[in-house]
Amino acid sequence: MTTALTDIDILRELEPVAERNLNEHLRKARPWNPHDYVPWDDGRNFAAMGGIDWEPGQSVLSEVAQIAMVTNLLTEDNLPSYHREIADSFSLDGVWGTWVGRWTAEENRHGIVLRDYLVVTRAVDPVALEAARMAHMTTGVAKPVKGSQFLRSVAYVTLQELATRISHRNTATACAEPVAERMLQRIAADENLHMIFYRNLSAAALELTPNGMLCAVTDIVTQFQMPGLTQPNFRRNAVVLAKNGIYDLRQHLDVVVRPVLRAWNVFDRTDLSGEGERAREVLAGYLDELEVKARRFEEQRDRAAARLAERVAAAG
Repeated sequence: MTTALTDIDILRELEPVAERNLNEHLRKARPWNPHDYVPWDDGRNFAAMGGIDWEPGQSVLSEVAQIAMVTNLLTEDNLPSYHREIADSFSLDGVWGTWVGRWTAEENRHGIVLRDYLVVTRAVDPVALEAARMAHMTTGVAKPVKGSQFLRSVAYVTLQELATRISHRNTATACAEPVAERMLQRIAADENLHMIFYRNLSAAALELTPNGMLCAVTDIVTQFQMPGLTQPNFRRNAVVLAKNGIYDLRQHLDVVVRPVLRAWNVFDRTDLSGEGERAREVLAGYLDELEVKARRFEEQRDRAAARLAERVAAAG
């Protein structure tokens, strides 16, 4: 196929792939209820502890766990914006519309259960949480700026769903609280199924229009930003999460980007030419740069940890 395919052409060609993967998703997806993961009888519940008059000591979560939970929730809160972007890129026709609706409904559960848990257990300040939600949802997310919206969207959501899965799982560990751990593992399982759907669609798109899709993949990988970028204090919080192993450059490179590129057989493909070959060269160079940055960050984090350990030892 040529790289001149329109998004309508691509959607038409990939519709059977989408239908097969939707059916597979529905076969594997496990029904669950958000209220089953919320400790409604928790002694620290909202009403029993004074309504909106929240105090930090009411939370059983560490500061890092609180930041991770709020970051994850605000990301999930922006679902209306994601729905709009996915619907615009995939269309609401036929199987594409069925998937968009199903995906949106499943994602909505994540925000419901996370907010209920945080409010009921008094884990974070509910007033500040609502203010952050309002600010983040008002800003929304930005659409890819050039080229095929479908190719860029499906490449992005593949990486984003996997990154989100990793963040939820690591947040579960950071919480060190059984109910939160069970809830976040359930959410992560959903995100993994979503990632598989998008990864398979992307693989089919690479077969259909290898040069066009490789250009899209390169653009997305080299400019990747987490969807929570526009939430209040995101950059500061992202540094805290990276320093504490929730989501950092090494995980992004080794657990998200490289495995996905291997699944797509990006560097062993023989069907590229022209702009596709050039895009792959750019991608390879970027991964080398990211490796250097990840290694440098790890070294800085290790030195900081060593200095802290020395100060603690000296004080003791």
